[in-house]
Amino acid sequence: MIRSLVLTGLLAGSSIVVAQQGTLTTPVAKIKQYVTFAAEEQAVKAGKKSVVELRFKVTEGYHVNSHTPKSELLIPTNLTLKPAAGVTASALEYPAGTSYSFSFEPNEKLDVYTGVFTVKVPIVAEAGSHTVEGILRYQACDNAACYPPKILPVEFVVTAKTAGAQAR
Repeated sequence: MIRSLVLTGLLAGSSIVVAQQGTLTTPVAKIKQYVTFAAEEQAVKAGKKSVVELRFKVTEGYHVNSHTPKSELLIPTNLTLKPAAGVTASALEYPAGTSYSFSFEPNEKLDVYTGVFTVKVPIVAEAGSHTVEGILRYQACDNAACYPPKILPVEFVVTAKTAGAQAR
């Protein structure tokens, strides 16, 4: 009886060691994106100037440089839209950033986005549904370091209705 208990204990202990070894060799999950975009369908009046709002969310614990960072050494957040049939976009409108400084250099202020930020896109669209694609280029940082620039694919649908179609 004692012999089987010892043997069971040894086997149980060896499985724990194996399990722990598996944990040690498992690669740490990397964050692939620090910013997310949830596409929302945009409804506008056909042929009229409208503003489409695109909402991005920065992962908690991180920030990204604003569109106009205070240093030319920093990579700005920049949204580039591809031309889309039936949609004419004007110059994008970026929000103002928030002043931020690192604890190890409190006198240097950066201009960043945290949480949710919205980029406004003035457009004129022909009647119908149009898919607009683009990329958001950004550089994320945390309190200790900045990470290599990332590209986030962006895609949204603009549905433009004529005045008669909107009344229905």
